[in-house]
Amino acid sequence: MGIGWPQLLIIALVILVLFGRGRIADMMGDFGKGISSFKKGMNEEVDDKPSSKGQIEAPAKDPATDTKASEKSDSPS
Repeated sequence: MGIGWPQLLIIALVILVLFGRGRIADMMGDFGKGISSFKKGMNEEVDDKPSSKGQIEAPAKDPATDTKASEKSDSPS
């Protein structure tokens, strides 16, 4: 005992009344753009080498937390 065509038709009509024809068209258009974007992303080849744009540089070391710098500043000259 599943959902038949009459029940699906009633559900579709209720959704149409709640959201309106224009809103549903916008949602379906956005859904289609999302699927095409996903397919495009899946078909692109992935480079094994990371590009220089995508690399994150290592943060600069803070001299206050650097152990060598603190040892030098603690010892008398």
